[in-house]
Amino acid sequence: MAEVQDYKSTPKFETFSYLPPMNSDQIRRQIAYLISQGWNPGIEHTEPENAFQNYWYMWKLPFFGEQSVDAVLAEIEACRREHPNNFVRLVGYDNYAQSQGSAFVIYRGR
Repeated sequence: MAEVQDYKSTPKFETFSYLPPMNSDQIRRQIAYLISQGWNPGIEHTEPENAFQNYWYMWKLPFFGEQSVDAVLAEIEACRREHPNNFVRLVGYDNYAQSQGSAFVIYRGR
């Protein structure tokens, strides 16, 4: 079983916050899952001091109809390079429910 993090050790955000950080293969599988559900991947980022606010900056528009995991990963890396100190999260937008199907932080700022 994965080691659960202590609540006081790091701030908690969204879906996977209580688990250790995901490795690149786990991130790839989560992106593949979003795409397989028909959700549109979107990337958001914000400064660490604003991470608990409701509104994050969008990195481009959501990738409507994107079927390539590698294309989404490339955009995540581009966002991370452009804003190395920011938190970056991946969002899966569900067209039918008109809401977020999933949202989780991928990278925490330095």
